[in-house]
Amino acid sequence: MKLSVIIPVYNSEKTIRPLVEKLQTTLSAISFEIVMVNDGSRDRSEVVCRQLCEAYSNVRFISLRRNYGEFNAVMCGLNWAFGSYCVMIDDDFQNPPEEILKLVEAAEAGNYDVVYTYYTKKQHSLGRNLGSRFVNWITSYLLNKPKDLYLSSFKLIRQEVVQEIIKYHGPYPYIDGLIFRITRNIGTVQVAHEKREEGASNYTFNKLISLFLNILFCYSSLPIRVFVPIGVGLFGLGFLLLLFLTIQWVIGPDPKGWQVVTATIIFIGGIQCMLLSVLGEYIGKSFMAQSGQPQYVIKYNSGDNI
Repeated sequence: MKLSVIIPVYNSEKTIRPLVEKLQTTLSAISFEIVMVNDGSRDRSEVVCRQLCEAYSNVRFISLRRNYGEFNAVMCGLNWAFGSYCVMIDDDFQNPPEEILKLVEAAEAGNYDVVYTYYTKKQHSLGRNLGSRFVNWITSYLLNKPKDLYLSSFKLIRQEVVQEIIKYHGPYPYIDGLIFRITRNIGTVQVAHEKREEGASNYTFNKLISLFLNILFCYSSLPIRVFVPIGVGLFGLGFLLLLFLTIQWVIGPDPKGWQVVTATIIFIGGIQCMLLSVLGEYIGKSFMAQSGQPQYVIKYNSGDNI
């Protein structure tokens, strides 16, 4: 099989059927499969997906027991995708299905492991665009990502890389972070970006913060490393301060002790609080990773009926 199209589904009962039908027409010239993963939708998405699975032999449907998040749903889909190339596409038609062929052509022409997409004009809201820029900015530093590479959710991954990605079993998957751990053989292709056909975006400020903390503490050691130069700087500052106070004590006038003690306690206490917060995040993430918390729990898998 040449291609697997993975669709994380969340509250998209009105768009998932026309999307699958459009994929069937657009990709009819190649061998492909569609893997839909229902991420705890609260509408009739599961019912519609089951109907599509019964109508098309090349459609697999997996339903999760609750909402685990987009990356977890994609990881689930990758575990059940068997095409030579895997393409992730949203369920809201903002990425036209016709553009999938561009990704496949780019991967074959450049022999790339991964192909990301970028847009001439994004049709997201202002908040979504600002959030995307922020995530791309921090990943340039935390993941050593090229600054001109846009980490879009609409991308293609070669099956060999997929097999390495799914070896990660922790509860906090970040697909792009895992990609950069595995390969730097990455291409890009320009595609169209359309307005959302139904509903509102599920992208919220809270999800942005959650993603930021996930990238920061699960895929980068930068926060811990930051405290090395801070520690050296504080050591030097403390040494100079003690030297100054010693000289002042010798030549006068004597420094007021309560001022020095109060300032020192507040300063060191603040640094300790920041350090403990960072360590607490790492320890908490490590605890959750080792506690057996699953990436996802499958409620229904159409493949079990084959």
